[in-house]
Amino acid sequence: MISLILESTAFENGKKIPKKYGYNNSNTSPPLKIKGIPQNTKSLALIMDDPDAMGAVGKIWVHWILWNIAPNTTEIKENSIPTGSIEGKTDFGEIGYGGPAPPDKEHTYIFKLYALDGKLMLNEGASKTDVEKSMKNHILAETRLEGKYAP
Repeated sequence: MISLILESTAFENGKKIPKKYGYNNSNTSPPLKIKGIPQNTKSLALIMDDPDAMGAVGKIWVHWILWNIAPNTTEIKENSIPTGSIEGKTDFGEIGYGGPAPPDKEHTYIFKLYALDGKLMLNEGASKTDVEKSMKNHILAETRLEGKYAP
């Protein structure tokens, strides 16, 4: 069975995310490669967050939410989003990618990719909670890519 895989040409799983992808640098989203999408997938969704922010700011910090990515998407190019996909609001209060910005020490950032059996009926600017509620009982497969970033 093929399993869903998310990779980046900019960093290896569990390794350092280059500085240019940081919020206070060029705030450029990293290139992502997608493999092993299940056959009956109707859309993909991506959530990037920072669970290590819990200690610094008291919550998991949301950095990027992207959904209704076409099921035949095999890559998300650097600093772009696939045509037809929709972005949500981050904890920076902005729509779109918000790069790593740890306030204290090195944090681990998690990119979670979901293969869904339908599209999400949400408007641009929806929250991570809205997306997670809409995905419930519609996830066919999921995977994650982790990267570390220090201030």
